[in-house]
Amino acid sequence: MKNKRSLCLSALAIALLGSTLAQAAVSPEEAARLKTDLTPLGAERAGNADGSIPEWTGGYTTSPDGYKNGEKRADPFAADKPLVSITAANMEQYAGALAEGTKALLKKYPDYRLDVYPTHRSAAAPQWVYDNTLQNATRATLDEATEKVSGAYGGIPFPIPKNGAEILWNYRLSWQGGDTFYVPFDTWLMTAGGKKVQATRARFWYQHPYYFKEGSLETFGSKHLIGKLLTEQPSSKAGEGLMTHWDMDPGKRAAWQYLVGQRRVRRAPNIAYDTPDFVTSGVGFFDEAFMLFGPTDRHDLKIVGKKEMIVPYNNNRAAAAKSDELVQPRFLNPDLVRWEKHRVWVVEATLKAGKRHVVPRRTYYVDEDSWQILLVDGYDAQGKLGRQVYSLTLLAPEMPVLTSQVMWGGYNLETGAYFLNASANDLPVQYESFPRPSAAFFTPDAMASENMR
Repeated sequence: MKNKRSLCLSALAIALLGSTLAQAAVSPEEAARLKTDLTPLGAERAGNADGSIPEWTGGYTTSPDGYKNGEKRADPFAADKPLVSITAANMEQYAGALAEGTKALLKKYPDYRLDVYPTHRSAAAPQWVYDNTLQNATRATLDEATEKVSGAYGGIPFPIPKNGAEILWNYRLSWQGGDTFYVPFDTWLMTAGGKKVQATRARFWYQHPYYFKEGSLETFGSKHLIGKLLTEQPSSKAGEGLMTHWDMDPGKRAAWQYLVGQRRVRRAPNIAYDTPDFVTSGVGFFDEAFMLFGPTDRHDLKIVGKKEMIVPYNNNRAAAAKSDELVQPRFLNPDLVRWEKHRVWVVEATLKAGKRHVVPRRTYYVDEDSWQILLVDGYDAQGKLGRQVYSLTLLAPEMPVLTSQVMWGGYNLETGAYFLNASANDLPVQYESFPRPSAAFFTPDAMASENMR
């Protein structure tokens, strides 16, 4: 009897422990807010008190007549004029609405400038994504111990988030405009000495099985994102390839690399965390790629709160410019970069005891409307602000989507170097929806055979 009682108590303890590790979904009553005071993806529907952030009224879904898939998108807000220009001279007036990295750039460069335009809450998604998001709200769970997400499909997993990890998963599983894309790109490096260098030119295909419209939670496997990158420039790396498979269970992620000199595909477990990113010539780290790349299990994640901030947003004009116009010494051309005031979730990432990372503390600024990460401030082991990662979100109304998967980069605040990645500025194709290929297309063997031709 005593042994039986002990077993029962042990089982109860395990069950209680499990309930604390797996964050529960919200109640049906709370989820119903996605049809009232919250937008279908979980943002506050109302504008702010002074009207500088308007009400969300459905986002921007009007595509210009005659637009063809893969063409450069026009700036739908080209007629707007800046409301204010922020420089080092007047930044104190706006300091409460600026990220620390943004303030550091203003202080470092007296001629750096933020042109702040009227706010357009342009983010939108199809109705089926909204419907799936509503279902996810009451069924999706997060295992805090493993970072594994269960019970989510085809929409934002945690539209009413309760912790920082859920917010970052909302970014990983955010709507990007479809399920399969072709994204040829350049990576531009601006050295501290003011020299513009092409670090990489590559072709990139990626797919979100999580967003197969005909799919369902029951038919979905566990790989939410798969990608294949083939390098064209520099010539010394032409033909190299990289393939990544990202899983709802981060412990099951996998990456492979094809090196021309070795003529074989090998597993690449170090394509994560603070490994220097060879695509950016080592100026960025792999977990800064696409604003967040890979697991965050070395850091504790905490919601600081939601805040009205001045952030880069709706940057179709910057995306359509030539790289020589945009990528200039010291910083991106302020004449081309659009800033707006938006509400963002602020998430603090702090290094866990016993873990190692060259950026032990980060602050993520995540757009409430689209769940795109807009800015990330990074601090070194001494607590000094050393870097800022940014995204110049692209508005593609024909999909519809506001995405940060193109035009992202980073500033090294110590050396003065910076980079712009996923740039199609000098290329004919910009963020193209791609016909869904066979499953074999995203396998290591296919990457090897394509490079060996």
